[in-house]
Amino acid sequence: MSTLSKERPKEKGGSASAEARTAYKQDMHAWALEQIELLKAARFAEIDALNIAEEIQDVAEREYDKLESALAIILLHILKWDHQPERRSRSWQNSILEHRARVERQLRKFPSLKSRTGEAVEERYEDARRWCQIETYIPEVDFAFSCPYEWEEITARPFVYEDERAKK
Repeated sequence: MSTLSKERPKEKGGSASAEARTAYKQDMHAWALEQIELLKAARFAEIDALNIAEEIQDVAEREYDKLESALAIILLHILKWDHQPERRSRSWQNSILEHRARVERQLRKFPSLKSRTGEAVEERYEDARRWCQIETYIPEVDFAFSCPYEWEEITARPFVYEDERAKK
């Protein structure tokens, strides 16, 4: 049976009923299912437009956050790679490759994020710089204040770990 089988009274202004707003606060899943049914049924006067808009905004920000997160890890490992060549490892190389793939997927799935890559790099470089200082004990002042890497370097520079043990 549909959650919308009973007609609900409308609030002034044609927005969702007080009952629907309460459902949003109490049970997001049930609220979302109800909003889907209302939208599919073209019962626009009954939807909870403000909360739907906020949820859509949250979805957009989560996708941007995924991009930022992957860039932060790439930047951290590039900094470590550049500042500690004697400690390079296959795991740093793999991490860079894995997180590049995540960035590529995000940009492929959400092309509009391309316009925010510069912002994301600058925001997350600060984090990468701080994390690198903590992990390496290299003073934070030894790292460039703003990101020294161009987009092409972040996304395509080769990182090849050569195991010294394998050369023997």
